Amino acid sequence: MDFNDTPEEAAYRAAARDWLAANVAEHKAASHADDMAAARAWQARKAAAGYAQITWPKEWGGGGGTPIQSVIFGQEEAKHPVQYGYFTIGLGMCVPTVMAFADDATKQRFVGPALRGEEIWSQLFSEPAGGSDVAAIRTRAVRDGDDWVVNGQKVWTSGAHYSDYGIVLVRTNTDVPKHKGLTMFWLDLRSPGVEIRPIHQMSGGSNFNEVYFTDVRIPDAQRLGRVDDGWKVALVTLMNERLAVGGGGGAGPKEILKLAREVDAGEGKLLHDPAFRQKLADWWVQAEGLRNTRMRTITALSRGQTPGPESSIGKVIAANQLQDIGNSAVEAMDQYGIIADPALAPLKGLFQSATLNAPGLRIAGGTDEILKNIIAERVLGLPGEIRTDKDAAFKDLAVGR
Repeated sequence: MDFNDTPEEAAYRAAARDWLAANVAEHKAASHADDMAAARAWQARKAAAGYAQITWPKEWGGGGGTPIQSVIFGQEEAKHPVQYGYFTIGLGMCVPTVMAFADDATKQRFVGPALRGEEIWSQLFSEPAGGSDVAAIRTRAVRDGDDWVVNGQKVWTSGAHYSDYGIVLVRTNTDVPKHKGLTMFWLDLRSPGVEIRPIHQMSGGSNFNEVYFTDVRIPDAQRLGRVDDGWKVALVTLMNERLAVGGGGGAGPKEILKLAREVDAGEGKLLHDPAFRQKLADWWVQAEGLRNTRMRTITALSRGQTPGPESSIGKVIAANQLQDIGNSAVEAMDQYGIIADPALAPLKGLFQSATLNAPGLRIAGGTDEILKNIIAERVLGLPGEIRTDKDAAFKDLAVGR
C-alpha cells in the first residue's frame, strides 16, 4: 500500500488544484432553484474542462483519464463548497448503464446533455413490497405492439421530482424464477401516466419519492438489454450504486472530538469522561481502518489494477459509524441536542443532520444485511443462505400474486 502520489499523479493533482482554485466561485443559494442553477453551471464548467467524468472516453465528452485521476480530482473538489449531488445518480449509475446497453443513437442523444448537467436522471428500482430484494419487483410491463404498457409503483426514488429521465426495472415474465423475468428500460419521467410524489422525511427534506405508473407506454426501442434479461443489466447499475454511496464524510471522530472539548458532562468536559473516551477510541480506529482500506483501493487504481473485495466494506462501516456518532453527540448535548437550526447548533447542525440522515444511508445502495451477505458469501466464501424461491416461478410466490 502506497500513501504517496507518483510524480505523474502529483502533477495531475497540482493541475486539478490550480484549476479548481481558478474556477470555483462563492455561491450562497437563496432557494432550490438557485442551488440547482449553480450546480448546473458548475457541472457544465467541469464538462468543458474534461473534469466532469474523467474516466469516460473523450468521444463521449469525458476526460479519457484513469480511475486514479478521478479519485484525485474528487479529493481536491471535496475541499471546495461546490454542489454536484444532483448528478451523482445519473452520471454514476444510470448513464453508464445506458452507455453499456443502449444503441449509438440513444447514447449520442443522452450522454452529452447528462454530462453537462443539462438533464438529470434517476434510478427506479425499489418497490413497497420488495424490501431489499430487488428481484421481487411487481411493477408489470405488458407488450402491446411496438410498446410496453407499464403499471405499478416504485418508492424511495432519489431525486425523481427534479429528474428528466430514468431507468426502470420491471417484471415482463411471471412464468420463470424472479431473477429471470425482468427487463430494463429508460423513460421520460414526464410521460403520460407517470406520477411523482415526494416523501417528507424526518430530516425535513423530501429527496425520496414515490413514483406511480398507470398505463405508461414505453417504446420497445427504449429497452436496455434483452427481454427478461434485465437482472444482468441491473447488476451493472447496482455495482455502480454501491461504489457511489460507499464513501465516508460528514460527522466523524474529528468533529465529535471538537464537540467533546466544549460540552459539559457532569464534572468537567465530555472529553474527560472515560466511557466517552472509549467510544472515541473505537471510532478513531474504525476511521483509520476505513482510510487505510480506501488507500488499498486507491493504490490498486494507481497501479492500473482492479480493486479487490475491500471496497465492499466501506459503506457498512461508514454508515453505521455516522449514525453512532450523530446519536452520541445529540445525546451529549442534552436538551440542546434537539436544536437542528444550523445557525444555532454546534458545527452548523452537523450531528443532528447525521442522526436524521444516517438511517437512509444504511438502506441506500443495499441495506446492511444485504451487504453483509455479499461480504460473507463473495468475499469470505461462506455458505450462502438457503433460498427456497430460487427455482420457483414468480407467479407461484406469495409476493408475485
